[in-house]
Amino acid sequence: MTIKVIGTGFGRTGTSSLKNALEQLGFGKCYHMFEVFQNPGHIPVWTEAAHGRPVDWAGVFEGYQSICDWPGSAVWRELAAAYPAAKFIHTQRPEDAWLKSFKSTIQRGVMGEAEGPPGWAAMARAMINDRVFGGRADEDEVCLAAYRRNLEEVTSEIPASKLLVFDPKDGWAPLCAFLGVPVPAQPYPHDNTTEQFQARMAARGAT
Repeated sequence: MTIKVIGTGFGRTGTSSLKNALEQLGFGKCYHMFEVFQNPGHIPVWTEAAHGRPVDWAGVFEGYQSICDWPGSAVWRELAAAYPAAKFIHTQRPEDAWLKSFKSTIQRGVMGEAEGPPGWAAMARAMINDRVFGGRADEDEVCLAAYRRNLEEVTSEIPASKLLVFDPKDGWAPLCAFLGVPVPAQPYPHDNTTEQFQARMAARGAT
């Protein structure tokens, strides 16, 4: 088994819904930040990756066929090199909506100010706050600049034939056409709203 699909979009761009969608379409299991909480033994590996050290991707992704959300999307270049045959999906939403959702949900987590399994907060800070936002994930303009830059770099470095820039509001049609699979009968999933996220983290004692 190998990775067939790599998501490059930031957290809070519909990545949980994409995870669900990819699994429905036969590209699962899909690795998402949820998986890190469920597999705390992966935290040291992601910490190594956050600092630019080589890691055993095959070991991390054993049993998975796709990846989306942080921490994976923060190292999409490394994953592109490791899985050259993969296709890429860049989830995107209006930047103001993304920033509002980010600030209401995972901002504290990526600043290392939320609880999780041992080592998770330090990993999230190193991988996302430091690597993606230059240590300034609490500054709106820095976050927006990083959000724009990520799209620019992805679209300039990944061949257009291998990349789908995807707004989850567009539903199944563009996603299924890109992946070459039939459109399911059920509606496109809509998961992990701000309210659902906050309730989930409160249950973990992380808010």
